[in-house]
Amino acid sequence: MKRLLLLSSSRVHGGGYLDHAEAQVRELLKGIRRVLFVPYALQDRDGYTAVARQRFEAMGFALDSIHEADDPKAAIEQAEAMFVGGGNTFRLLNTLYYYELLPWIRERAKTGMRYMGASAGSNLAGLTIKTTNDMPIVQPPSFEALGLVSFQINPHYIDSDPNSTHMGETREQRLREYLEENEAPVVAIREPAMIRVEGDVITLEGQAGARVFRRGREPYEVEAGSLIEL
Repeated sequence: MKRLLLLSSSRVHGGGYLDHAEAQVRELLKGIRRVLFVPYALQDRDGYTAVARQRFEAMGFALDSIHEADDPKAAIEQAEAMFVGGGNTFRLLNTLYYYELLPWIRERAKTGMRYMGASAGSNLAGLTIKTTNDMPIVQPPSFEALGLVSFQINPHYIDSDPNSTHMGETREQRLREYLEENEAPVVAIREPAMIRVEGDVITLEGQAGARVFRRGREPYEVEAGSLIEL
């Protein structure tokens, strides 16, 4: 059974790294002792790993980083849980393609390895990364991602401000543009919302709502604590 926790962000205003999601992280990792970390979304993998390791150890979990493994595929095969951190989604996906790790992660996550993502790591769980907010600083071979859920994810969703004098496109406009060319729906999660997947049950958790965009229909709201039904 798939067990996923997809965070809009690893940090929210006024708190530290993963503080807002500690209860959900502990629930996801119940019975697990070690977590495999994927730091590929940032350039400083050692520094990123140190931050993640300190936080997970404070919660009682050991953390290994895939970039330190002699055999990354074996590390995925043996992992009981994986955390894919945030950063630049294009760099993350490109690196996973380079090391040919996507099929390994996909298979393990679909057959019981617990998967946790934050921001870019949450984008990665969707069908593609076409709805990321990041700049394409590198070009992956494909935008196709893990496909652990049957929709797109847009983290850090910001509602339009009717009083703003900014003349550029809003996030909602950008997502509507995506749906002009693509069929898959988009779940846009505000901070500090998160998506929990338990088998076929998809729930919105955290202290904020989400907005669901579907082609040919008006967006609708999902409140925290509610099922996400597409």
